[in-house]
Amino acid sequence: MDQIKDGQYTLTIYGYLRMQKYSEVINVLFHQRFMTPTSRAALSLLAYCYFQTHDFVRASDCYEQLTHICPNNATYRLQFAHCLHRAGLNDAAMKIVTSMASTDTGSNLGDEDPRRNQIQALKLQAAICFDNGDVSGASALVRQCSDEDPDIIINTGCLLYQENKYKEACARFLQALSIVGFQPALVYYIALCYYQMKLYTQALKHIVDIIEHGIHTHPELGVGMITDGVGVRSVGNTPTLHETALVEAFNLKAAIEFNLGNTISAREALTDMPPRSEEELDYISLHNQAIIIDMAVAPTEGFHKLQFLLQQPVFPREAFANLLLLYIKYHYFDLAADVIAENNDLVNQCLTFELQEFIEAVIVSQDAPQEAYHRLDKMALRYTERLCHLTKRIQEARKEMDEETLKVALSEYEMDFEKYIPILMQQAKIYWDAKNYRQVEKILRKSAEFCKDNETWMLNVGHVLFMLQQQKEGEEGTRHGDANSFYEPIVRGHFENLLDVSAIVVANLCVVYIMADENSDAEKLIRKLEKEEEAAAYDDEELDGEKMKPFHVCIVNLVIGTLYCTRGNYDFGITRVIRSLEPYQKKLCTDTWHYAKRCLLSMIENLAAHTIIVKDSVLLDCIEFLEHCEIYGRNVKVLADQPLEGEHRHSGQNTITFEARLLKFLLLQILNN
Repeated sequence: MDQIKDGQYTLTIYGYLRMQKYSEVINVLFHQRFMTPTSRAALSLLAYCYFQTHDFVRASDCYEQLTHICPNNATYRLQFAHCLHRAGLNDAAMKIVTSMASTDTGSNLGDEDPRRNQIQALKLQAAICFDNGDVSGASALVRQCSDEDPDIIINTGCLLYQENKYKEACARFLQALSIVGFQPALVYYIALCYYQMKLYTQALKHIVDIIEHGIHTHPELGVGMITDGVGVRSVGNTPTLHETALVEAFNLKAAIEFNLGNTISAREALTDMPPRSEEELDYISLHNQAIIIDMAVAPTEGFHKLQFLLQQPVFPREAFANLLLLYIKYHYFDLAADVIAENNDLVNQCLTFELQEFIEAVIVSQDAPQEAYHRLDKMALRYTERLCHLTKRIQEARKEMDEETLKVALSEYEMDFEKYIPILMQQAKIYWDAKNYRQVEKILRKSAEFCKDNETWMLNVGHVLFMLQQQKEGEEGTRHGDANSFYEPIVRGHFENLLDVSAIVVANLCVVYIMADENSDAEKLIRKLEKEEEAAAYDDEELDGEKMKPFHVCIVNLVIGTLYCTRGNYDFGITRVIRSLEPYQKKLCTDTWHYAKRCLLSMIENLAAHTIIVKDSVLLDCIEFLEHCEIYGRNVKVLADQPLEGEHRHSGQNTITFEARLLKFLLLQILNN
């Protein structure tokens, strides 16, 4: 204030406005407002600046005062309602805008273009109805406006989108784009429609257009700086950032990459967006950060962010469902049940009936597995009936060469199948947890008609047949062959990049080969994995990246070593386990130590019982191995932290070093006796 000379206020303020320095204008006018509280000019400019900085509550306060100063000015009333709507106060906004829409065009508006204000009031009324979920009410209001108005074309597209008519919505947005030209927000709507239609290539093309446009027109926004490791300051939630639709584009790109299983690319999409502090993140970005980044590296943070979102007046509907599903994933069934019981309104708003049924069945399965199984069975039956019906439609469409019907039927089939698979797997899991592998096999094979080409189904059938072989059920020499027939297609399908396959799948297949005396096939797989891990390690060094180190060869050798230990061949098994963890500083972690120590404990127990004999050289290797574990396991926890639970063991005891010393002590006692 003191730096602005008398007579320079107007020039300075409009200079700030021209440069979009709205915060500076607010600082100047905020003090001016107290000196002249009824100044229409000051309040009007202050309201405009608050609106541009997305501070809609303060903007609404200013416009409310303006409506008292100028009660006949419809523009102020309209802007007041608009700010209330943007602040989430839809009931108050609707009350104002309804009175405006019903006002006669020629009376008491105090404006040069009363018809324009009435149309704007109708549009705002439609937007409020849309936000409140009243799609039919919004449609009725939109139909009162001109079909040639680009805003109405876009609004119609939004209504079609809300009705899941993504193709028709996309056509409307493309029509509007041809009228108004390139607008980032409009291009984003088009990309969003393609995303919903699972046309990811087309969606990514439009996302790239938005990003390139944003980089070219506003290089100061620092796109990609965080991913490149460049230290940058927050760009804030400026109007410029909002206009570029960069945040929305990067969030959508992250969702696409996440759905495609490209987790690294998904994380990079989130870090590529213009830098902002965590407090400045919008709720979509915060949600995606929790799901894509935090749940992988810091689940506690991810849970806290999702819980925080549910406490806000506005949050993504997906946050509620994702929190419940993650509670189930981490076995926090009581927490999931509490959230459902305490938020009945959110259950109805945010969950589909099928998803609600599924989540409740999973929660029930902990105390009443049979009841849960029957609930899931009813759900599965509904989906199998629908899949049978859709299969007939697909066959008829192909016979009649009806491409449009075929495309719709295939899309519906894919959507229903994606919902059916989790239900089927949860049914199987109930018996898997009870170690009733025969029943698991029956459940999975019953669905072979629909699932025979699905990789998830093949993987789980392979697992259950593998477990049956381990239990030595069935005729000798047949069960491992069955597991082989399900594991092999998965491995063969990814043979050019075996690191894309779960390590346990490759490990189990190697065990199957060994049990069938096909050791050469197992060795071939291991050699291929070794080459891929070496190449991946080299690429990671070149790129100086943060990719997770591959543990495939380590896990395969651990599993093979464990197999030989269970067969009583501790000399070979223990040696294989020890070699699998070399170099210890890279391979020693919570999971690998868990499986290695089981073999060591089994050997020590049998040595103490005098039921086995182990070579002295192997025992000395064990002592040396445990000494290395003492050195490299100081900061490696034995039990991974549970996201929402405190430590159950003393921090000094929850390390590999502590357990390695205990095992070494036990082993030395046996050797000395």
